[in-house]
Amino acid sequence: MLSQASKKASHDRVSAPTRPHGKARWSIALLMGFGILINYVDRLSISVTQKPLTEDFGLTATEFGVLSSAFLWSYAIMQIPSGMLLDRFGVKRVWGASAVLWTVASVLTAIASGAWVIIIARVLLGVAEAPAFPGAMKATGQWFPRHERGLCTAIFDSGTRLANVLGLPLIAFTVSTWGWREAFWLQAVLSIIFLVAFLWRYSGPKARFAKGRMTSEEYSYIVQGGASSEEVRPSSDWATVAYLLRQRKVWGLSLGLAGAGYVLWMLLTWLPGYMQTTMNQSVLQSGIYAAVPAFAMFVSELTIGGWWVDRVIGRGANADKVRKGVLVVGMIIALFTVGAAFSDNPVSAIIWIAIGSAGIALVYVTSNSLPALIAPEGSAGSLAAIVNCVNLLAGVAAPIVTGLIVDVTGHFVYAFFIGGIALVGGLASYLLLMGKIEPIPARAVVHTTDA
Repeated sequence: MLSQASKKASHDRVSAPTRPHGKARWSIALLMGFGILINYVDRLSISVTQKPLTEDFGLTATEFGVLSSAFLWSYAIMQIPSGMLLDRFGVKRVWGASAVLWTVASVLTAIASGAWVIIIARVLLGVAEAPAFPGAMKATGQWFPRHERGLCTAIFDSGTRLANVLGLPLIAFTVSTWGWREAFWLQAVLSIIFLVAFLWRYSGPKARFAKGRMTSEEYSYIVQGGASSEEVRPSSDWATVAYLLRQRKVWGLSLGLAGAGYVLWMLLTWLPGYMQTTMNQSVLQSGIYAAVPAFAMFVSELTIGGWWVDRVIGRGANADKVRKGVLVVGMIIALFTVGAAFSDNPVSAIIWIAIGSAGIALVYVTSNSLPALIAPEGSAGSLAAIVNCVNLLAGVAAPIVTGLIVDVTGHFVYAFFIGGIALVGGLASYLLLMGKIEPIPARAVVHTTDA
């Protein structure tokens, strides 16, 4: 694999090498996207079931906010441990175990006899899905040359958008036709399908090449393009995390994403409920409306955050300026979500939210591509986990704060205003703290062979 000096040379290269024959790396990107899609269907279906679930268990808006955020409690806490597990045991083992656990969480929710059972299931779901994004980011670093990571990140991150575009309407239809419990049984079936596909198809590029399932041309293209080593492990997990936490760049990236994350989780948790209560829409209608911003995010991140960014950088543009520019523009566009505070009909509200969501998608796809680009060798999982953990602390607050505001004021106006403040804070973090997008100097590492 490449040395740190070679990585830097690859980072500074002004043009991308000719693309090889072989598409194994893109099949991995699609597989990760499928996994993230199932993850987000699991997470978001609770928002669609808000009305029938709260009626069954007699919950207030604040209590539902607490129930919704239960997933994020454990999800945030387990980010750093999951990152260390990924760096030590690899993506296949950790993601495989996770898929088993999140299937169990869906079954527990489907058979819940009370709200407390759902809270337990949501906490378990958070533990199970904590390695999802750090694992996808780590796999991206191992499977893709530096100049193709934008599109790969857009592909796996698009699973979060397709969960809204395809998953939420499907869940809403299931709830409307059969009931909210049946929606969680459906989730369990989808999770089993993914688990089988993942265990069958996923491996590292070195193992796939050794088995003759990848061309030598594609393997060389990945390695020479700056792929992260599969064989380098941190010398000490907690020491690596402590080292990363001392880096200003890590905090700039983490707090910046947290600003966008607050608004994203507010929308993921409350958008269907907002459409059902404030805009007097049915459960099925709310699921369809919620798909509109998600589709805008899907298009935005694939076309601009993925394809366009990789194309411009591959043609020789300054990678730091391109990525930083997309982050800043994305945060500014995201502020359009505040326009929903002044809307009095569902169409205008969803237009404001869709425009702002397209900006949030640009922030997410760019930020999610950075851990594999700036992490010291062997530490991409840990760095991604730190970024995701800080982001999710904002995500934990968003459903509860929004629920409290709705209970106190009876509407969502101030909830959107607070989201705007979070976005401004995130923009300031990107501009003032993150600095240049370049690899963080490495600590001492040891070289081992993957099991």
